[in-house]
Amino acid sequence: MVSDKDVSYVADLAHLDLTSEERARMLRDLNSILAYIDRLNQLDTANIEPMAQVASRYGEPKDKAGEFSYALRADELSPCLPREGALRNAPVSDGTFFKVPKVIER
Repeated sequence: MVSDKDVSYVADLAHLDLTSEERARMLRDLNSILAYIDRLNQLDTANIEPMAQVASRYGEPKDKAGEFSYALRADELSPCLPREGALRNAPVSDGTFFKVPKVIER
């Protein structure tokens, strides 16, 4: 069971300033999710085969190589964009990295 202390701790890790109403709603929602998962854990799945995909839209493999019918193109290696090309349109760089403003205060 999730406590108010847990919600406050995770909110602090995520840098979220939650009001007391938001903390209460989050506490209720998280405990509701965990209760539902507990209900799912009570289901007997002994005779259920494991599945890698749950949706039929993924289709069956075309061949032994594992190409799937939903793939738009073959997954092939291609040359990387050169560093200079990647940095060419950067507003600010040091020649090796993009330079961006600091966004984390803590």
